Amino acid sequence: MAKSVTLPGVRPGTIPVMAVACGVMVATIYLCQPLLGQIAHQLGVPEHASALVAVAAQIGYTIGILFVVPLSDAAAPKKLVQVLLVLTILGLLGAALAPGLGILLAASLMIATTSVVAQILIPLATTLASPENRGRIVGSLTTGLIMGILLSRTVSGIVAQFSHSWRAPYLLEAVLLVVMFFVVPQFMPERPAGQAKTGYFALLKSLPPLLRHRPLLLSMGMNFCVFGGFSALWATLAFHLETPAFGLGPAAAGLFGLWGAPGALLAPIAGRLSDRWGSAPVNCLGLLSAGLAFVFAGTTGATSIVGLVIAVNLLDFGLQSGQVANQTRIFGIAPEIRGRLNTIYMVATFGGGALGALAGGYAWSFARWTGVCTLGLGLVLVAAAILTLTTIFSRKSVALQSP
Repeated sequence: MAKSVTLPGVRPGTIPVMAVACGVMVATIYLCQPLLGQIAHQLGVPEHASALVAVAAQIGYTIGILFVVPLSDAAAPKKLVQVLLVLTILGLLGAALAPGLGILLAASLMIATTSVVAQILIPLATTLASPENRGRIVGSLTTGLIMGILLSRTVSGIVAQFSHSWRAPYLLEAVLLVVMFFVVPQFMPERPAGQAKTGYFALLKSLPPLLRHRPLLLSMGMNFCVFGGFSALWATLAFHLETPAFGLGPAAAGLFGLWGAPGALLAPIAGRLSDRWGSAPVNCLGLLSAGLAFVFAGTTGATSIVGLVIAVNLLDFGLQSGQVANQTRIFGIAPEIRGRLNTIYMVATFGGGALGALAGGYAWSFARWTGVCTLGLGLVLVAAAILTLTTIFSRKSVALQSP
């Protein structure tokens, strides 16, 4: 794993430290999800209003990917990461001390905007590696990222449950980032000598023309919908578990992060299938899995923990396998612009997540869990329609061009 990968001229332990940093930083986006019910009760706001905290996190991360990550091509990555860590710590302290929902939303937006360190570290690590090590290094850092997402919900929920306060997880995360501030810069390598820097505004200006690529638009449209459904479920799961059918608190909501781990960690299978079959069949598999997830969640998951666990695993697998297929598709467009293609793709992904979390909160207000699951299934069906219509259109175009 990470310990077996060494980079010539780079301090030993660099990759494990960077992997841990990726996990700790991405945790800031997801730690709020098991806390939303507790936030609503302790701040005295409606449940759909507390769901806006999850919305702010998705919006902030979208802003960060679009406007902060490109700075790594125009500034020294080590200094940029240090500044982002300080700003994220300040945001976490602001959230922990927030007297009301308005301040908490502003702090959540700031936290997520500045917590894009993983999107800086992963490309930096790959530029330092030889081609034969590049895949293993990306895998190590991605594993850290996934574990951060999964464990953040679990730790956050347990800490909130036993401290009887949603503020405690924010304070704990701030302490962890203080440690990261002193440790990570010691291991961060400098930009490789001779690597060209791209002007910040020139890079931003180059993004819109990339939307002419149909494979990119297809991948963006599908993941916008699927991640929207995913975020709708997670933004309301804590509310559902607090209903009389379950009577559970934030710790139980957090444990779903671990209970859904098998589905997420099976995603590498999708990578091998994508290499063998192509992206479209794997997208179909992912959409089928995500669709079944919302069916299970809305039926057996309405009153059964087992049904919810099955649903979460199906949804995690559907999302992650679709992500693999979509990125395989867009990275095949042009190797020299992969970073910018991925930037646009991730903006669409987290934009869908923000709208999905917002819509999920309102769906819960109007129709409770049934409304959330119906919304999620509807978004998956829209993604399936996008894939179907694009495939039909592409085949007709090929037929017309044939002699």
